[in-house]
Amino acid sequence: MKQLLAFIRKEFYHVFRDKRTLLILFGLPIVQIVLFGFALSSEVKNIGVAIQDNAHDVRSHEIINRIKTSSYFQVKTPIIGYDDIENRFKEGSIKCAVIFPSNFGNDIFRTGGAQIQVIADASDPNTATILTNYLTAIINNYQQELNPNTKLNYQIVPQLRQLYNEEQNGSLNFIPGVIALIFMIVSTALTSVSIVREKELGTMEILLVSPFKPIMVLIAKAIPYLVLSLVNFTIILLLSVFLLKVEIRGSLLLLFAESILFIITCLSLGLLISNTTDSQQTAMLTSMMGMMLPTMLLTGFMFPLENMPWIFRVISHIVPSRYYYAIVKAVMLKGLGFSYVWQETLILAGMSSVLLTIALKKFKARLS
Repeated sequence: MKQLLAFIRKEFYHVFRDKRTLLILFGLPIVQIVLFGFALSSEVKNIGVAIQDNAHDVRSHEIINRIKTSSYFQVKTPIIGYDDIENRFKEGSIKCAVIFPSNFGNDIFRTGGAQIQVIADASDPNTATILTNYLTAIINNYQQELNPNTKLNYQIVPQLRQLYNEEQNGSLNFIPGVIALIFMIVSTALTSVSIVREKELGTMEILLVSPFKPIMVLIAKAIPYLVLSLVNFTIILLLSVFLLKVEIRGSLLLLFAESILFIITCLSLGLLISNTTDSQQTAMLTSMMGMMLPTMLLTGFMFPLENMPWIFRVISHIVPSRYYYAIVKAVMLKGLGFSYVWQETLILAGMSSVLLTIALKKFKARLS
């Protein structure tokens, strides 16, 4: 045990002496969580919209004020004419234009009589659809408030409720995926260069002639990164709760336990890469590129797996972050317990065992 503790202490020294490792370990996760939480959001906000008000009456002004107070839109200089609309779209200063007809105030009380023209830039069709839906909702709500007693034949009024995210916080969609991405990149990448570094520095000979068993070498290499990854996870949770206003609905203990299991899976994969490569550059490239793209594309947090061809859905089953992403969503966002995530937990445990066993078998007791 004294030998193991001494080796673990040596690994901590390696980490803290290398500024690049510290930057990857602590700088990259903070940048990613802030970037995904604020900059990369599925919500549409502060979109430029220009308005041409030909009515100049109370009704049109009230609707314009509602558009101005909405966080989704940023009202630009009023439109002069249709040529001005086209020029604004070409410049990219606006994404949407709203035109009120001259007789808008008189027609608004007639059922279906009032018309407002909405023109959207459909070069991005998803954004255009969302913008028109937002504007339609604002106009319909205003009309309903003006005529609360008006009943149309066969009128259907849907009652909507957003489960697990009633405030529609866009960060909730990214936080679980970003946590999985950070663990997969940081834990796997840093561990993948640990054994290769010993080979390049010439210190592997000392380890091989020591009475230290190979399993102890792998454990000592993994423990410092396990501890530091848990520190990372704590920082991420604090940023998510206090900076991004994400509520942790489920058990914090279960969340930490599942995270430890996933970190062990990532460390096992990193050790396997480290044992099968001959240079730090190759190990880093394999871990960063080989793990980052599958985690981003085949986990489900950026692109729905249901929309992918069957071959990609099959491949996604061998990506460990897919299961951890599902666990974090279930525990952190939905407040579910272990009975709902035991299958994913069992799969991660199996992956960890297989990867660690292969890494141990690939560990060479002699240098070639």
